Amino acid sequence: MSLRNFKTSNPVFNGYFWGDGRSSSKTMSVAGIFFKSVFGILIIAAITGYLWKLNEDGMPMRWYTLGGMLGAIVVSVLISIRQNWAHFLVPLYMVAKGFFLGGFSAYAHRNFPELPYQAIGVTIVTFFVMLLLYQLRIIVVTKKLRSVIITATISIMVVYIISWILSFFGIKPYLWGTSWFAIGFNIIAAIVASFALLLDFDYIESYKNKAPKYKEWIATWGLLATLIWLYIEVLRLMQKLAIRF
Repeated sequence: MSLRNFKTSNPVFNGYFWGDGRSSSKTMSVAGIFFKSVFGILIIAAITGYLWKLNEDGMPMRWYTLGGMLGAIVVSVLISIRQNWAHFLVPLYMVAKGFFLGGFSAYAHRNFPELPYQAIGVTIVTFFVMLLLYQLRIIVVTKKLRSVIITATISIMVVYIISWILSFFGIKPYLWGTSWFAIGFNIIAAIVASFALLLDFDYIESYKNKAPKYKEWIATWGLLATLIWLYIEVLRLMQKLAIRF
């Protein structure tokens, strides 16, 4: 069975990346994805901590954040084109995301020192709660649920892209403020990111021991993308609540 037939809300788990794994003697394993994900998290955490220190010393984070974001986009495009290079492209993606997250969360760390750690805690707890819900089949990933999450994810990303473009013209959408509308949107985005994890779990479970071994890096890429999205939404929400109250 070809993995191209499977769909998920995470664009980096798109069927494009998954061919027929029968030609490979070694296949993708959950353990392999786990260790690669831990490796990625450690890299991102180390870079983030270093940037926080630089920010406390007065170093502006704007270019680190922008450079990390653009770098992650470029590397992601390269991975999508040359998936067999994932074993060294995905670590580069991790480094880029480390710079992006370090710069992005530096403001919160400097003004609200405990917020990033709280956001990390919420992200970890959410991950394991969603994993438990999936493993116990309390929430079953059906075709309808998958379609709802995919639609919601795409809609949220479109809103973010439009808001980002408008910011270049001096238009600051309510989305970036601390209004109840902005807070509500953040809550919805965080919930959608949480449910996106279910689809990723389902995908990995369905195709473990089938996809070629090197595609563990692709799976790691996708899982980290979802976790980073969830962390960003949680941190932004906490920061808005802290400012408002």
